[in-house]
Formats: sequence, structure tokens, C-alpha cells
Amino acid sequence: MRTDDDIKRDLKYELKWDPDIDPSDIGVAVKDGAVTLSGFARSFRQRQKAEEDATRVRGVKGGANDMEVRLPLINKRPDPEIVREIIAQLKAEVPYAADTIKAIVRDGQVTLKGEVEWDY
Repeated sequence: MRTDDDIKRDLKYELKWDPDIDPSDIGVAVKDGAVTLSGFARSFRQRQKAEEDATRVRGVKGGANDMEVRLPLINKRPDPEIVREIIAQLKAEVPYAADTIKAIVRDGQVTLKGEVEWDY
């Protein structure tokens, strides 16, 4: 019998390798073989594909898809995507201080908090 941790690991792997899905905003919980998907998808198709992926994982007995669909607005990036981009840029540009800076995004507005050394 497969454990809940095995099922969760395999489902996350399945979502990661599905080219139709961005798994970075999808949460997975498993209890007694029942899967709950949470978070959000960028289309109704992505939401459906995540559910289909869950049913393919061995050991899944059933599930609930609590994912919210957030359709992208023209010329507006979702807050989680902005945060990921900021974190990636901080790691690339200031790797020595990236862990001390926190990025908070709300409705597209960015606030950076933290401390860095300044030697000028």
C-alpha cells in the first residue's frame, strides 16, 4: 500500500512534468489516498489537466479540486509571478544578500524589506 507521502511526491512530479501546467501555484494535500488540489490555475484547462494528472497517480482513491481559476489580464502579471521574478533577479544580481531581502507584492505593487551591507 502506498503512503500519502508517496502519492504526494508522485503527484507533484506529475504536475511538474506536464507541459500544460505551471505547478508553482498549485498546492497538493493527501489524506488516506484522497487528494486535494489548492492554489490557482491560469485557465480552466490547466485546472482540468491538474485534476487529470491526479487521477493518473497510483494510489489515489479520490480527490477534490479546490483550485481557483485566475484568468490573466492583458498586460498584467499575477502577483506570485512577480515575486518569483524578483527572487530570481535578487539571487542573480546580489546573491550574497538575496536571503536577507523579502519581496511583498500586492496588486502589482512591490515592497522590498530587509537589510544589506553598503560599503560606499
